[in-house]
Amino acid sequence: MMNLQHWRLLVAVADASNISRAAEATGMTQSAASQAIAQLESSLGFPVFVRERRHIGVTALGEQVIEHARTMLVQLKAIRELADESRGLQGGRIRLASFPSVTSTLLPGLLRSFKRLHPGMEVVVLEGTDEEVEEWLAADTVELGVVMNPAPGRADVILGQDAWVAVMPASYPLSGANGITLQALADQPFVLATGGCRVNGKSLIEQAGFQLSDVRVNVRDWISACLLVREGMGVALVPESALPAELRGLSVVPVIPAIHREFGLVCSPSGKASDVTQALLKGVRKGQGQSAAT
Repeated sequence: MMNLQHWRLLVAVADASNISRAAEATGMTQSAASQAIAQLESSLGFPVFVRERRHIGVTALGEQVIEHARTMLVQLKAIRELADESRGLQGGRIRLASFPSVTSTLLPGLLRSFKRLHPGMEVVVLEGTDEEVEEWLAADTVELGVVMNPAPGRADVILGQDAWVAVMPASYPLSGANGITLQALADQPFVLATGGCRVNGKSLIEQAGFQLSDVRVNVRDWISACLLVREGMGVALVPESALPAELRGLSVVPVIPAIHREFGLVCSPSGKASDVTQALLKGVRKGQGQSAAT
């Protein structure tokens, strides 16, 4: 069955001449995008695209389909703007505070979906440390903030979670382990990355009652820490979502017992009173419900 995601994908592929970039722009994986295009072409009964070695072209009939799809998406945007205007949401603005690892992973898809649902609204992202996010929420400087490990019941929406993992050089003596404890990590040469957060490898090991014995390097960026690990500077403790795409030369070992960090969207007082902010939260909840259903 054809749906809005299919039509957005068709237009994105035509604009980018590339399925991978179109999939990223529409919040899909490349395999899901390829499968969706195949299903749509099968439903239409003719090819929309011509697959060439390094280029995706559009067939003559495909051009007509894509032109209709563009018109449909423009009209849908106009309808949504009209609906927002009737509710006093047109031209609304939300200030959302976050920290780097979430800004680059969880937020892009969320903001892309919100913009589609409410094209007349604007979300301004302010990036800082997790402590700065808490300060901005307390001072009512922002309407929303991404909070790490929020207390039960505090978050308006839980965005997700990820596990902490140990990163070692592929040739490291412990690299083949099925898991490693924080106590064992504390005794290794260590590359400490904070990610701009107070919850990091050092704080986790100290909370477990141990102390890092040999910190070789202290950096902010998770990727930088992994690159230093690859060069044999030591081991690191990083969130799984912050791992580099290229793991060549690295070994990723689970921490035992498993430790997770959770991310929640928390409203400031002004955010609770803001119809625009509540519309964003409603959209996030709806998106999570649809994901769970599929």
